[in-house]
Amino acid sequence: MEHTPTGAGREIQLAPNELIVSKTDPSGHITYANRVFMRIAGYPEHLLLGKPHNIIRHPDMPRGAYRLMWQTLQSGREFFAVVKNATIDGNYYWVLANVTPDYDLRGKLQGYYSVRRPPSRNAIAAIEPIYAEMRKIEAAHGKAEAPDASRDWLLAQLQEKGCSYQDFILNLNADVLRAKGVNG
Repeated sequence: MEHTPTGAGREIQLAPNELIVSKTDPSGHITYANRVFMRIAGYPEHLLLGKPHNIIRHPDMPRGAYRLMWQTLQSGREFFAVVKNATIDGNYYWVLANVTPDYDLRGKLQGYYSVRRPPSRNAIAAIEPIYAEMRKIEAAHGKAEAPDASRDWLLAQLQEKGCSYQDFILNLNADVLRAKGVNG
C-alpha cells in the first residue's frame, strides 16, 4: 500500500455532537454502520457491509496501534484510541474511538461495537508525532515484526510516564469527554 503523506487530502471534521457508530463480527467485518459513518467516510452502505473495518484505515496510522487494540479487545477489555481514518475520496478524519467487545448472554463473543466522536485538537497534536515515530520504527523492521516493535516502543514510552495507553488517550481527551458527560 502506498503511503499518503500526512496532510494530504482535506480534513473532514465531525460536528461536536456527532457520533459514528459501527458493529462488526468477531473477525472485524462490518455488520452495521450508522448514517454519520457513511456520510463522513463517503461510503454507501453496500460498500461497507461485509467489508473489513480496516477499509477506512489511513496509511498514517501505525500498525502497532491496531496490534495493541486487538490484544486489548481479545483480552475482553474495551479500547480507546485517537485514530486517523481515510474517506473513500482520499480525505481524512480524526476520531476518538471506543471499541467494546459484544458478548451474547452465554458470554460468547458476537463481535465489536464502536462509537467514535470528535477528539480534542490537543489530542491530535499530541498523537501525531507519536504515530510518526511508530511508523519510522515499523519501516525499520520486517513486515512481521513491525507492529510489535512499534507497539512495544509506545508502551515503553507510556511506562516511563507511568500510565497506560487508555489513560493517556482519556487524559488527552478529558475536556471533550467531560463536556459530553462521558466517564472513561
